[in-house]
Amino acid sequence: MVMDINEIKNYLPHRYPFLLVDRVTEMELGQSIVAYKNITVNEPYFLGHFPDHPIFPGVLIIEAMAQAAGILGFRTVNKLPKDGHLYYFVGSEKTRFKRPVVPGDRLTLEAKVLREKRGIWVFACRSHVDGELVCETEITCAEKKV
Repeated sequence: MVMDINEIKNYLPHRYPFLLVDRVTEMELGQSIVAYKNITVNEPYFLGHFPDHPIFPGVLIIEAMAQAAGILGFRTVNKLPKDGHLYYFVGSEKTRFKRPVVPGDRLTLEAKVLREKRGIWVFACRSHVDGELVCETEITCAEKKV
């Protein structure tokens, strides 16, 4: 199940500069998602992180994985932000970074459902660049009606 940026915007309330998923390449509802974020030097955080050695911030790597997980959750339960539903990022555990992400990289985002109970979702997430592990973590999201 492939999703382009226009369809992704239906499932995520984020917008520039905080929409961090460019395309979904695979999805099995209730199970897993694979997506990616293209990293370009024109992104605003590189002005200060770091001007002479741009590195994509680690917290944004985690946020990008959480956004991919949110798309999977929304699609699985067939709910949309426009209908008043949001997924709040409520936790990250067992987080490990293995390498920096720099402009020109394509950050692949993977999330697998570990469990879901009463709107609380836990995902095993990993990110890669060219097959090399960048980060792994467990992300918890809470579905809320707003």
